[in-house]
Amino acid sequence: MLGRWVRTTRCTEASGGRGGGFPGRLLPWLKRPWVHAVLLYLFTFGVVLPLLCQGLRQSRYFARAAHLRRLTVEALERSRVRGEEAERYVREADPGDLARGPPITVVAVVTVSRQQAAAYRYYLQVVAALHQLLASCRGCRGYRLFACNVDPEPDGHWEASEASRLIPTVRRFGSGGPAGGDDNRFEKEKQDYAYCLQEALSAYDPQHVLLLEDDAVPTEDFFPVLQDLLERRLTTPAARGALYVKLYHPERLQGYLNPEPMRILEWLGLGALGGASLGVVYRKLCRRASVMLSWAVLALYTMLVAELAGRHYLLEWRRLSPQLYSLMPATECCTPAMLFSAPAARRVLAYLSSVRCRAGYAKDTALYALLWERGETAYALEPNLVSHIGLYSTLRGPIAQPSL
Repeated sequence: MLGRWVRTTRCTEASGGRGGGFPGRLLPWLKRPWVHAVLLYLFTFGVVLPLLCQGLRQSRYFARAAHLRRLTVEALERSRVRGEEAERYVREADPGDLARGPPITVVAVVTVSRQQAAAYRYYLQVVAALHQLLASCRGCRGYRLFACNVDPEPDGHWEASEASRLIPTVRRFGSGGPAGGDDNRFEKEKQDYAYCLQEALSAYDPQHVLLLEDDAVPTEDFFPVLQDLLERRLTTPAARGALYVKLYHPERLQGYLNPEPMRILEWLGLGALGGASLGVVYRKLCRRASVMLSWAVLALYTMLVAELAGRHYLLEWRRLSPQLYSLMPATECCTPAMLFSAPAARRVLAYLSSVRCRAGYAKDTALYALLWERGETAYALEPNLVSHIGLYSTLRGPIAQPSL
């Protein structure tokens, strides 16, 4: 009886292994490459990424209903605390001269009072960060800090008055305010911008001017990256003649699915590299898999992971070294941080004086139009070299969702 039971069991197992039972019929299917691909895609995009990325603002999986309100409150509280710390720093810091060597690059800040956001002290955050970073930067020579108070009532801009002990400041208007009554805020913003650019050139006669808006806080590696940019990246003939270099582009517009052709090339290159790397691993696990099939599937997989998780977070890895930052063709939007060579700055001033800005044609649009009209080139640095902290826009009022 025992021998009969053993023989029966062996036959049952053999029959199951040839597809006689459900596990036996399922096993051959699980060895097929297309099944592996389906399982990989479903597990990654249906389970792993939704769990890992639901709290990341720049991810396609960001769960706004669950996290946006909390992140907004936390961002505003951090900004308020930084503002208070910046005010203490500006009042207590040594106003000693940070000048080292002849003036080569002027970092100029154009500022206007924002009464609706006074609690956050945007301008003081920018000044304190610039002063701290420059004071602690070894080998940073030839930099000058400069500011332009372009408020129509300059005496009422208390932050500019406080910061003037640390950073040389000029006023566009006298105590009586502007003489004219033009209500075109876009044109005034352009004129303020041009005024500060001109004043920086006149005061120091530098080789470069970096013009910051007063809600663009520099990152920790601001001066080392800027120095590498000026001494290495912009010394080539093509880059040397650029009209400007953008140091900031909104994070929400940095994804691959935006109309910037160079990003598409980068995306395809990332997919090719990821597909080849993952394909090597897969081939070792499944030797019968088609090389081209596995590469194509895994390349697409890599591209989707990068886009859905957020290109912004891939860019952050470049902060490991100034040499890892990349220069890309410039995009249109936004001017919180712009670097001009002196000759380019003079071309920009001449152009801006010939156009009038309005709603739908602000200074960033005018500058971008110049590239097309006059055959100029311009670049954008990635990742961003400043953080845009503004809750209140001087042009468009308060931003409802500042954490976006």
